[in-house]
Amino acid sequence: MGDPERAPLDFTGRVVVVTGGTRGIGRAVARAFLDAGAEVVVCGRHAPESLAQGGGREATFVAADVRQAEQARGVVEQAVERHNRLDVLVNNAGGSPSIPAADASPSFVTSVVTLNLLAPFFCAQAANAVMQGQDEGGSIVNVASVSALRPSPGAAAYGAAKAGLVNLTKTLAVEWAPRVRVNCVVAGLVLTETGADHYGGPAGLERVAASVPLGRLGTPEDVAGVCLFLASPLAGYVSGAAVEAHGGGERPAYLDALS
Repeated sequence: MGDPERAPLDFTGRVVVVTGGTRGIGRAVARAFLDAGAEVVVCGRHAPESLAQGGGREATFVAADVRQAEQARGVVEQAVERHNRLDVLVNNAGGSPSIPAADASPSFVTSVVTLNLLAPFFCAQAANAVMQGQDEGGSIVNVASVSALRPSPGAAAYGAAKAGLVNLTKTLAVEWAPRVRVNCVVAGLVLTETGADHYGGPAGLERVAASVPLGRLGTPEDVAGVCLFLASPLAGYVSGAAVEAHGGGERPAYLDALS
């Protein structure tokens, strides 16, 4: 993806798949690539009322549960069948409700790990099979979380799965080089449609935002911008990286203890 006549963030003629691209961060990622000129295919278990739009075009939707390897492969196959290529995969689908580790059932843990670790693996395998046969290869961007890097009470399975995703990113970057670059975004506290409830309403949001050095929660667009960069020629020598987009992280607890 290094055409010298193309602007670094011009994805015209490129094809991008965004898993979980119908809402939240995924929808913002889809819109960012549409605005940059790409053809975008999004997937989810249920069709949304509307799809991301940008650059005068609309994303294409494929119904799929990417926790199932054959359905993950089907998303990639349908994108290639429609557009004859695949340049970027953004593994965004993920998440987990909060539950104490002692109360998490085996089926719950299995479901969370499958969605946040195995599903990206399945999608990446399918994408790599296509990208390795293209002259310009391709780029895979995994959306991880700060839960991968620090204790995550109430989200033990989720944090462990995202930690695995960071390691998977680094391993695939070695195995699939030089044709395919693989990176991940380590997203911090991001305000999405359901964020207000998750953080306890407006008062909770204000307190949580105050704990971030930049003084605010992230937006889906903040994460989308990093995905766009990592998939672009501007990051042509970046692979196996875990880019932390978290507003500076979290204020160390000892500072509050001393105040």
